[in-house]
Amino acid sequence: MTHESIDRPEGYSPQVGALLAMTEECRGRTLRLVESLDPERIDTPPAWLGNSPGSLLYHIAAIELDWLFAEIMAKDFPEETSVWFPHDVREESGRLTPVVGESKEHHLARLRWVRDLMRDELRSLSDDDLQVTRPTDGGNTVTPEWVLHHLMQHEAEHRGQLGEIQASWGR
Repeated sequence: MTHESIDRPEGYSPQVGALLAMTEECRGRTLRLVESLDPERIDTPPAWLGNSPGSLLYHIAAIELDWLFAEIMAKDFPEETSVWFPHDVREESGRLTPVVGESKEHHLARLRWVRDLMRDELRSLSDDDLQVTRPTDGGNTVTPEWVLHHLMQHEAEHRGQLGEIQASWGR
């Protein structure tokens, strides 16, 4: 029998640490799946989805960065953002921008860069900060706690798509 628990990282308030640990567990699942993806097919979208694994990985990282700085921290993006994110996340039609020509390793490095920023930024939050409402561009309000939950859900849904793509390749 195994015992599963949340191991809170040191240097964070208790609730922030718990949520960060949950995002880390979510990311670990994504990384294990990505490691098994065929690197030669990272730019190949299946006909039934229209998004390649690379485009999905770019999207996961971009959305995490956006929510982290726009809603959780409410501050400007780091200077290096344009280096890691040279494309808009979506085309005018609303479709994810196809991201091609980047290696699987580069996609993984981008995910690491964004997550390292999240770890650094969340250190400054208290448990009370998790409940502070923040306005969104759409006129709604969110709390940092909800944003972290949303990011885990968002990543899990796209991880499911990555798994479906891998299954369609016959693995």
